[in-house]
Amino acid sequence: MNVLLILLPLLPVIAAPLAYFLAARSRPKGYALLIGITGAGFLAAVWLLSGAFSGREVSLALPVWAGFGLTLRADGLRALYVTVLCFMWLLTSLLTPEYFIHGHSHSRYLLFTLITFGASLGVFFSDDFYTALLFFEVMSLASYPWVAHEEDNKAMRAAATYLAIAVFGGMSALFGLILLKARLGTLAFEALPQTVAALTDKGSLLVPELLVLVGFGAKAGIFPLHVWLPKAHPVAPAPASALLSGGLTKIGIFGILVLTSRVFIHDALWGQILLVLGCITMVLGALLGLMSVNIKRTLACSSVSQIGFITIGIAMQALLRHENALAAQGTVLHMLNHSFIKLTLFMAVGVLVMKTHRLNLNAIKGYGRNKPLLALAFFIGAASISGIPLFSGYISKTLLHESLLEYIHMAPETGWPLGLVPLVETLFTITGGLTFAYMLKLFIAVFIEKNGNPQVQAHYDSIRPAMNRTSGFSLALSALVLLALGLFPDALMTPLANLSLPFLRTAPPAHAVDYFAWVNLKGAGISLIIGIVVYLVVVRGLLMRTSSGGERRYVNKLPAWTDLENRVYRPLLRLMTSGGTLLARLLEDALELLLFRLVLRAYSSMAAVFGGREGKRTRIRLKHLADDPVQSPREMIGEAVQSAQAAPAPDETEDEADVIVHTSPDIQGPVRDHWVHGSPVSALVVILLVSLMVAGFNMLLSKYF
Repeated sequence: MNVLLILLPLLPVIAAPLAYFLAARSRPKGYALLIGITGAGFLAAVWLLSGAFSGREVSLALPVWAGFGLTLRADGLRALYVTVLCFMWLLTSLLTPEYFIHGHSHSRYLLFTLITFGASLGVFFSDDFYTALLFFEVMSLASYPWVAHEEDNKAMRAAATYLAIAVFGGMSALFGLILLKARLGTLAFEALPQTVAALTDKGSLLVPELLVLVGFGAKAGIFPLHVWLPKAHPVAPAPASALLSGGLTKIGIFGILVLTSRVFIHDALWGQILLVLGCITMVLGALLGLMSVNIKRTLACSSVSQIGFITIGIAMQALLRHENALAAQGTVLHMLNHSFIKLTLFMAVGVLVMKTHRLNLNAIKGYGRNKPLLALAFFIGAASISGIPLFSGYISKTLLHESLLEYIHMAPETGWPLGLVPLVETLFTITGGLTFAYMLKLFIAVFIEKNGNPQVQAHYDSIRPAMNRTSGFSLALSALVLLALGLFPDALMTPLANLSLPFLRTAPPAHAVDYFAWVNLKGAGISLIIGIVVYLVVVRGLLMRTSSGGERRYVNKLPAWTDLENRVYRPLLRLMTSGGTLLARLLEDALELLLFRLVLRAYSSMAAVFGGREGKRTRIRLKHLADDPVQSPREMIGEAVQSAQAAPAPDETEDEADVIVHTSPDIQGPVRDHWVHGSPVSALVVILLVSLMVAGFNMLLSKYF
């Protein structure tokens, strides 16, 4: 069984080139291989999960790997989420053949889907940060072609944003882990708690761990590095969107969970940092989702918001210290629910998109009026994410809300500072209402309202069936899992949550939670009432306009300031680039001035010795240039060229003139090429700047040795 830990991540990667060439010759064979690999992975993951339930952990160490080695382990949480990922990849693989029936770049999609699949499993099997980072980077780069799939301007711009965030996050995590390794001497998950406990100055860990938080938070979509999610999802294929939202964001969450449970298990400052970031992410994502009119963008913003809910749960694990069982259970279950919810919703939207090729709510309005399976699946996903009782999202949100209330009640007795927790609890309830409002908006627009164009509506009604049997099976199974989790929480969800608690270094709660007690139902009811009011007042009132033809149309009210990419990051990048270019040019000019003065002096001396009378005159002219403190290097070089090309004296021989003329291209050519195309001096400047950065980083490292 141990060998499964390396086979599961590596087999998809090995099979990826084969799938590429198979799909190039025969699409069905390529898709069959994809389904076969993901199906086999799911069966193997279920076997590991059954072993975890029986108390059996599986580990594997590969000591010879890039000088560091790889360490892998399958325990409760890791086995659970590997199973979830395999299930998601399998169901999206069943949908993929029909979704891409009129698409392009099938081979490329299969290639990178399998590589991403293997790398994602590798992250969750990881038992040290080095192994996790290795698979994390492969996963980030391999998923880039998903976003760039359509290859139009919008897709390429979104892909550039995704890649930039991924690279920035990866470098930040790398620097943080180097500092962490220098400070603690280990990156192994199981060794970190003991090492941290023996550390006298725990404050020194904050900087490296914040860097690691930035790295994993970027992939999770936590504010302010959430910008890739609303950009990537609308342009990526729907099966990829389901995996990006439901699967890959949890890889970032996994890294943050490791930091919290291994390094900052009871750290109040760490908990407060996560609480603030989680609250902003939760509220901002809900507001963006409410105002969007693009259905996939709305679901992407919803993912941002739900990641905020999960981050709050992780924060409460740190703040509640030894009383954090409810927060830990809620975090794991909301991760699980969000994965299945986004799998269901994005596959449902994928069915819609492959028939309409539209994403705007006004264009797809009324499409699902006579498509009961599609409507039912979307409803189950929407009800679950909204936290409606009897659906899965209600259970996890109840646990997260209970952890907030628990902290508020315990604070007076324990002396813990209340801080922002009461405010977060209020925003938690309000954001739940906003979630219900924008999901109600989507459901009514697609499945209840009629399209403003009767001909379009007639065309939508004529599309029967909405999907083939394989796609229908995949969508129905995903929705059925969600429904079962919500209807039988004690039999299904609670055991899964308790299975994950040892990884989070948390004991099971002393008493079971009555999910359907009045106090919990009341909280959910308040959120639903808020959602109905927001829908009626804000959505139907402020976010809709009546067209000249009398049709009520949804309008995009996204404020410009919410676009952090174009309002903050790109201008900042341009500023940094301009500043760096200016600094490089100044340094380059200084170097050119110094070097060229030396060259002029040497050349003038040679002219005096070998150039005769005219050489002496040339020496005087060149010496004057070299001693001029005012001239810029550009002016100085230009005048030097003119001086070197001066007409020979009447008594000068032709050979002497040739000596001067032949030297002029050696000067003029590089000067012209530099100001147009750059010069070797530019390379020297770049090397100098990089060396300074490395030296500064080494000085920073030396503090931790």
